[in-house]
Amino acid sequence: MVLAAGLGTRMRPITDRIPKPLVAVAGKTLLDHVLDPLAEAGVRRAVVNVHHLAAQIEAAVAGRSAPVVVISDERAQILDSGGGVTRALPHLGETFLLRNADSFWTERAASNLSRMIAAFDPARMDTLLLLAAMEASVGFDGAGDFFLGPDGRLTRRGSADRAPYAYAGAAIMGKADFAGRADGEVFSLNALWNASLAAGRLHGLVLDGLWLHVGTPEAIGEAERAISAGRG
Repeated sequence: MVLAAGLGTRMRPITDRIPKPLVAVAGKTLLDHVLDPLAEAGVRRAVVNVHHLAAQIEAAVAGRSAPVVVISDERAQILDSGGGVTRALPHLGETFLLRNADSFWTERAASNLSRMIAAFDPARMDTLLLLAAMEASVGFDGAGDFFLGPDGRLTRRGSADRAPYAYAGAAIMGKADFAGRADGEVFSLNALWNASLAAGRLHGLVLDGLWLHVGTPEAIGEAERAISAGRG
C-alpha cells in the first residue's frame, strides 16, 4: 500500500497544480521512485490511495503493469494514514508492505524491501518499520523518532533531545492490526504502532543506503544533489 492522499502543504506552491507524489526528483516522480522498487522486490499489486488532485495520480498509474495499481478513493474525505489503510484492507493481503509516497532511498546491495520481507517474523512482531540513521538521511529536519534495542525492538524518542533513527516511510503490517477499525474512521497509524510498542512487538530494521525525504521544494534539490554525488 502506498500512502499518496496527502495534501502536500509543505510542498506548495508546487502542489497547487500537481499532487505531491507526482513531483519529479532526478527525472522520475516520487511515486515511481516508490513503485519501481516494489516491482523489483516482487510485489505484483499495489494499492495507492488518492485525495488531492486524484485524477492526475489515476492517470499516471493507469498503464502500470509492474506492479498493477489499484486505486483506493478518498476524494470525499482524507482519512489520515490509519484510516487510509483501513479503507484499502479489502485489496490487501493478510500481511502487506506499506510505503509513504514522499520519500525513497538509494540501495547499496540487497533490496531494502526484500530485506524487510525476509526479516518480518509475525511470531515476534506486529509491525516492522524501516529506519534511517540520522547521519544517512537527506531532507529530514526532525530530531529522530526511535531508539533501536539489540533485539530489534523500538522505543520512541520521548523526552530525549534526539534519537538516532527516523521512520523511513516503509513498514510491514498485518490486517489483524486493524481489528475493530471501521471504514471511514480517521486515525493515524501511530495509534497502532504505540499499542504494538507497549506490547514489545514494534520492531525496526535499519536502512542500508541513503534515505531521501522530499517534503519541501528545497528538498528536491537536496535529493538530486545527493544522488548526483553518489552518496549512499
